[in-house]
Amino acid sequence: MSIVMVGGNKCMERRYLDTCRQYGCRAKVFNQMHGELRRKIGSPDLVIVFTNSVSHKMLITASMEARRCSAKLTHCHDSLNALEHVLKEYCG
Repeated sequence: MSIVMVGGNKCMERRYLDTCRQYGCRAKVFNQMHGELRRKIGSPDLVIVFTNSVSHKMLITASMEARRCSAKLTHCHDSLNALEHVLKEYCG
């Protein structure tokens, strides 16, 4: 399963990726809004939006791309526990 995470803390990026790898998922993390974010998201199976640290523009872009590629969209807090809860629900 491929996952795109939008928002989150920059210092936690490696932990987010390692946690996804433990569940057998490939992941990308976008902490900041870049001009080409829509193109870089690709076609994931799941889009996770970290609600505490995401800009409104990033949220709209992630929602539009999830809808475009028929990906599931979910929201969670920035913590690893919240991420693990989402991964248990969707990945296994």
